[in-house]
Amino acid sequence: MPKADALLERIEAFHYAGRGEVVVRKLARGYSLLSARTGAPIARLRPTGEADKVRVLWWNGERWGASGSFGIVTMPLDEALGYIATKPAFWIHA
Repeated sequence: MPKADALLERIEAFHYAGRGEVVVRKLARGYSLLSARTGAPIARLRPTGEADKVRVLWWNGERWGASGSFGIVTMPLDEALGYIATKPAFWIHA
């Protein structure tokens, strides 16, 4: 039986404040959040290996890139999910 993935379960359980349904895919070294309506990328979360901290990446239309003004934002998972839910830039393609 596959081992439970606590981060995946927490990401899937999060409600994105009226932004619509989100599909989560575990791929390579992280988790891709996609719009359930359009299939478009919303954000990418890469665990740092330090507790539940993740790097938050934004889809720039061609590839994953820095989500903050000064580089890649790194924060605990719950803060990262709130950050994604409240920043309109993540939802441009959704």
